[in-house]
Amino acid sequence: MGSLKVTLCAGAALATALCAPAAYTYAADGGGVSVSPSSPAPGTAVTLRVPDCTEKTAVAVSAAFESDVRLSLAAGDGVLVGSSQVRTSVRAGAYAVQVKCGEQARKGTITVHDERRPSTHASPVAPVDAGGGGTAELAASDAGDGARVDPPGTAHTVTGLVLAGIAAVAVALRSVRSRSRGTD
Repeated sequence: MGSLKVTLCAGAALATALCAPAAYTYAADGGGVSVSPSSPAPGTAVTLRVPDCTEKTAVAVSAAFESDVRLSLAAGDGVLVGSSQVRTSVRAGAYAVQVKCGEQARKGTITVHDERRPSTHASPVAPVDAGGGGTAELAASDAGDGARVDPPGTAHTVTGLVLAGIAAVAVALRSVRSRSRGTD
C-alpha cells in the first residue's frame, strides 16, 4: 500500500477514534439513547438519537426537556432523531430520558451542568499588546512605521497563481511517475 493511502487510512482511523466519542454520549446503562451535546446548560438545544428502534417514530420524555421530544427516522439507517431544548429553569444534575420503541423501553440519562459563570472581570484587566487588529493602520501612521495600507495587487495575484500552477504540475508528474513504476 502506498504511503499516501497509509497516511489517509491512519488519519481516518484516528479521526474516527477521537471524534466519535465526543459527538454523542451514550447512556451509562447502555440503553442506546444518545444526547448531543452530552452535558448541556439550561436553555441549550439538544439532539437525541436512538438507533435500532423497531418503530418509525417515538417520543422521548424527560423532566429536563421543555416538552416531549418527537423522534423520527432521519435517514435509511434506522436511527430515530429529534431535537428539544433543556428547560431554562432546570437545575444541574442527571435526568432520566425514556423512549418507547415499540414494545421495548429505552432509558438514558442527560446531565445538565451548572451554567454559573466564574467570578471574573467583565473585561481584561491587563490586556496583551498583541497588535492593532482593525486599528493597525492608525497605529502605524502615528508611529511612522510605514505599514502597507493597500491590499495585495496584480503582481501578488500572478505570483500566487504561478506558484499554484507549479505545485499542480509537480503533483501531476509525481502521479504519472508512480503509475509508470506500477506503485501506488
